[in-house]
Amino acid sequence: MPDRNLQPLLHDLVSTVRAPASVLCEPSGQIRAVGVQGMFHADVRVLSRAELLLDGRSVESVATSPLGPGATAFVGLARWLGDPGPDPTVRVTRERRLMPAGLDETITITSTAAEPVTTEVALALDADLAPIAPVKAGRAVDAAGVTRSGLTWSAGDLSVAVTASFGATVQDATLRWPVTVAPRTSVTVSWQLRVDDQAALVREPAGPVEWTRPTVTADDRRIERLAARSLDDLESLRLSLSAGATDTFLGAGVPWYLTLFGRDSLWAARMLLPLGTDIAEGTLRVLAAHQGTAVDPQTGEAPGKILHELRRADTQAALPAAYFGSVDSTLLWISLLHDAWRWGMAPEAVESLLPTLESALGWLAHHGDADGDGFLEYIDESGRGLANQGWKDSGDSIRFRTGELATAPIALVEVQGYAYEAALHGAALLDAFGRPGGPRWREYAQAMAARFRDKFWVDGPAGAYPALALDGDKRPVDALTSNIGHLLGTGLLTAKESAQVADLLASDAMAGGFGLRTMSTHDAAFSPLSYHCGSVWAHDTAIVIDRLARAGHPAAAATLASGLLAAAESFDYQLPELFGGDDRSTFGRPVPYPAACRPQAWAAAAGVTLLHAAVGLRPDVPAGTVALAPLQDAPLGAVAVRGLRVGAASVDVAVSADGSATVQGLPPSLRLALPRHAAAR
Repeated sequence: MPDRNLQPLLHDLVSTVRAPASVLCEPSGQIRAVGVQGMFHADVRVLSRAELLLDGRSVESVATSPLGPGATAFVGLARWLGDPGPDPTVRVTRERRLMPAGLDETITITSTAAEPVTTEVALALDADLAPIAPVKAGRAVDAAGVTRSGLTWSAGDLSVAVTASFGATVQDATLRWPVTVAPRTSVTVSWQLRVDDQAALVREPAGPVEWTRPTVTADDRRIERLAARSLDDLESLRLSLSAGATDTFLGAGVPWYLTLFGRDSLWAARMLLPLGTDIAEGTLRVLAAHQGTAVDPQTGEAPGKILHELRRADTQAALPAAYFGSVDSTLLWISLLHDAWRWGMAPEAVESLLPTLESALGWLAHHGDADGDGFLEYIDESGRGLANQGWKDSGDSIRFRTGELATAPIALVEVQGYAYEAALHGAALLDAFGRPGGPRWREYAQAMAARFRDKFWVDGPAGAYPALALDGDKRPVDALTSNIGHLLGTGLLTAKESAQVADLLASDAMAGGFGLRTMSTHDAAFSPLSYHCGSVWAHDTAIVIDRLARAGHPAAAATLASGLLAAAESFDYQLPELFGGDDRSTFGRPVPYPAACRPQAWAAAAGVTLLHAAVGLRPDVPAGTVALAPLQDAPLGAVAVRGLRVGAASVDVAVSADGSATVQGLPPSLRLALPRHAAAR
C-alpha cells in the first residue's frame, strides 16, 4: 500500500494563543520537530523546535496550567537532581507568554534540596518557516529556502530572531546556561523570540477587548468555569487585518483557521451579542469591505456575496487567497446586522452598512438560486474548491439515510431557514431606515415557507422531519441530522413542526452522547468520529440549545445542555471544535476528535450562548422593548449573570431555581415585556 500524507493529530497537544500567534506543544511544554508542533504566526511556522534539557535529559511533566489569554505554565521534575529519596526536590517551571509578534519564556529551576544543585540548562531551537498548508496536509516541509545566521532565520519578507537572558552561550542554535541553585531558592533564565513579517495578513487589534466580561454565578459550577475559559479563549482569538484596518473580528480557530472566515466569524460575533455589539460591528465591516463584486467561478465570487475565507497567498495551496465558496455567509451577514441592531448597535453604524445589505439581498435574489427553483443551492464550478459549501463542508457530509452520497447542486435544509430569516431581517431593516424593498422580501419569506413545506419534509422511522438537503435531482436527502435544529425559532416551522423537530433532536439517537450528534445513530453513514456524520460540534449544539429555548422547548434544550456541560468538564472547560459522538455510557467521557482545533471561536462562544439561553434576555432596542424568557422551570438550576450589555447599558439577570427571573439595569428607554415568573427591579 502506498504511503499517505496524514493530517497531524492535535488532541494531545497544548495550545497557547494570542492571535495572530499560537504555539502547539506537548503537555510538558516541549516543542519537538514533529507533526504540527511549533509556533505559528499569521499562517507560517516561525518556530519548529524548542526542546528543553537539563544535563541532556528531559524533565518529567507533572502539570500544565493556563495563565489566561496567551499564557501557559508547564511544571516538570528533574528527579535525578537534588536529594535522594522518594520526594522530588528539583522542580522546573516553564512559563510561556505570547505577544502578537513574539514569545517570551522563562525557565525557573527551584530546589528544596539540602545541598546546592548544579546543572546545565540547554534549549535547542529551530525554525523551518513552513506555510500552514503543507503542515496541515502532513507533507514533508522543504526548508531549503530558509537562511540561518546564528539565532536568526529568514525567508523573503519574513525574519525570526531569538535572544536570551544574560549568561547564555550559543552553540549550533542551542542556548546553554550553567546554573547553580542554592538550597530553597530558585534560578530563572529567559529567552525571547520576535517575528518581523511584512507579508502578514492579520495582526492583533489595537485597543481593549470589544465585549464585556460578565460575572457568572450558578448552582452548577460548570457553567461558571465554562464561561470563564470561553472568554479567555475568545480574547486570545481577536484579529484585525494588517492594511491599516481597525475593525476587529474573531479568527476561526487554532491552528488551521486563525484568519478571517466569513461563516465562523459571523456566528461567533452573533453568539457574543449578549456581551455587546462592537465585535459584531467590526466583523460586519471587515466582511463588507471584501464583498463580492463580480462573477468568478474560480473563486466562487458573485456580486453581493460574502466571502468564505481570506488567506495570504504565499501560504494557501489549494484554494484562492480570497475564496467565496460558502452558501450561507451572505445570509448570516444579513442576520448578524439585524440582530446587532436589535441589541443596540448605533443606528448610524447600521445605516452605513445598508448598501452592503442591499447588495447581499441582491445576491439572494439573483445568484443564490442558480436554477430558479426557489431554493438556494451550491456547486463547485472550479473543480478545485469545496465540494460542500455549508458549515458541514467535508466532502462526504451530505448523505442519504442509506449512506449514499448526494450529488450537486445541493440545497441544504438550514440554508433555506437562513434565507427565510435573512429575508425577514432584511425587510425589517429596509423598512426601519426608509429603504424600498421590504414587502418584496416578506413575500419571498412567505413563499419560501410554502415551498419548503412541500419539498423538504420526509417520513422516517421516528416520524416526519425535514430532510438534510435536496440533491441535484431534487430528491430529498433523507438523513436525520442536526442541521434541522437551525430551523427552530426562525419562523419557517409551525408550532407543531417545531415540536416534532425538538422531540427528534432530544431523542437518544441524536442526543445520547455529549451534546447533539451531527447525524442520527440510525443512519447508515453514522460514525462517532466522522467529521460531520456522527460527531458532536460544540457550536452546533449551543445554537440548537438557544433555538430550542426560543421556540419553547426547555426540556429538549436541557437535555443537550447537560451533554455539553459534561463534555466541557471533560475537556477542562476548553471546548474543542468537535468531539466523538459515542454514547455517554460507552466510555463515560467524550472521545476527542484527534484533529479538532482548540480553541475554536464558535466553540468558545458556545459557553456564552449557553448562558444566554438560560437567562433568556432578548432585547429589541429600536422598538424600545426587552423580553425576559428564561428556560422554563430552570432546568440548569439558578443562574445569575451580571454585566450583560444592551446598547450602552450594563444589565444583570438572575434566574432562581424555581424559574423566576429578575433583571436590573435596563435604561428608561426600554420597556420590559414580562413573561411568566419574570420581574423587574
